[in-house]
Amino acid sequence: MTGLGGQHEAAPAKVNLFLHVVGRQENGYHLLDSLAVFAGAHDDIYAYAAETLSLKVEGPFAADLPVTNDNLVLRAAHALADLAGIKPEAHLTLVKNLPVASGIGGGSADAAATLRVLCRLWGLAPRPRDLFALAKTLGADVPVCLNPAPIRMGGIGDILTTGPALPQFGLALVNPGVAVATADVFRTRSGAFSLDADLPSGWPDAGAMATRLRVLSNDLEYAATALCPPIGVALTALRGTTGCLLARMSGSGATCFGIYETPARAREAAAKCNIPGWWRWGGAPWGQ
Repeated sequence: MTGLGGQHEAAPAKVNLFLHVVGRQENGYHLLDSLAVFAGAHDDIYAYAAETLSLKVEGPFAADLPVTNDNLVLRAAHALADLAGIKPEAHLTLVKNLPVASGIGGGSADAAATLRVLCRLWGLAPRPRDLFALAKTLGADVPVCLNPAPIRMGGIGDILTTGPALPQFGLALVNPGVAVATADVFRTRSGAFSLDADLPSGWPDAGAMATRLRVLSNDLEYAATALCPPIGVALTALRGTTGCLLARMSGSGATCFGIYETPARAREAAAKCNIPGWWRWGGAPWGQ
């Protein structure tokens, strides 16, 4: 419910089914190859007409996200208003259901959802290329979150191309309750760069998809687990659930995911990972 005059957008979690580090730019940014999907788990952004710009954070992880001027939701609102040449006037409420700094693009998804919801509230229709360029200034993962659908990510995460057609499947997410800093994970990573993945045009079922993904990797998983051993515990827990076809870390961690034949099986798996302090979710990918 948004209330009188309000607008709502969900900000679904981004999950990297694989993530190859394929190079590094002179400015230090790493080049990636990844296949991203979005989960049914999500934050929520509510926007209401107001005479000034303000942000309130609620939800189970609100305490982990203090409201500062550097908050991505506020930065997105200011940037969109600047693009449109208007004053940023809105009361925003972020319901933070996703753990912070957890490798599932929560902040980026929140920023993208803010752009979408304020376009409606303010009656804006920016050109897609302008909105994409604006999103890129907010962070490398914000553009992919503008349209939460399965997509292949390249460059620093900002080159988006059509990925394989995905089958119906179930997805379980588990976070061991420890935040991991992306910069620390990249600094810890060592070894040669990977090649871009060779992917088919699609998979007929979840089993075939998991079989192909199994020969790929998340190149940050080893470094992240060295920094945060509970990631390994979460992966072991997922791999021990009934029907788990593949378990892997998402992004730079610490959230891990499991792939299952059905959403029902994924929900059962998430329920089994019932460890105090852990966050977990199971169900269908966003849009399925």
